[in-house]
Amino acid sequence: MEQAYQDKSSIKKIAVVGPESTGKSTMSAYLAEHLNTVWVPEFARGYCENLTEPCTWQDEINMFYGQIALEEEYLPKANKILICDTTFITVKIWSDEVFGSTPQVVLDALPKYKYDLYLLLNIDLPWQDDPLRDFPHKREHFMQVWHHELQALDANYVVISGTGNERYDAAVKAINDLD
Repeated sequence: MEQAYQDKSSIKKIAVVGPESTGKSTMSAYLAEHLNTVWVPEFARGYCENLTEPCTWQDEINMFYGQIALEEEYLPKANKILICDTTFITVKIWSDEVFGSTPQVVLDALPKYKYDLYLLLNIDLPWQDDPLRDFPHKREHFMQVWHHELQALDANYVVISGTGNERYDAAVKAINDLD
């Protein structure tokens, strides 16, 4: 019989991050299936789909809390590894870009939420239009921002490049190399 309770501290947290249109959700779903576990969806996507006005500072704070709550909800369901389709670092990156600064609650939380590995998805996939994507011509800029943010956290991260199976295999290898 499968153990019903798993110590949360024994679960490895893998964050799939990167600029817009780099395949984060597709990669997260693939990894969860491949590794027989669950993946935490991006809270901001559903939240922004329901906005009727432009995103505000308070919306960014709401998305921060929403992403944390989703991770906490999915963590007990994970099978040794929790795949996270982005993290609330995205709130920092978007807040800095759109509002010129980040809510203090986000800055305070950044060093407290640890991930065992970040998979930084490269911008080598073609841009896919989507009503929630805003910056098709700033992909290189945001790739550099992601590098900067992950380095500032002294995060363990690997850049994942390529297409199709090459991309998936690189992500699986990076996770397997954790052991």
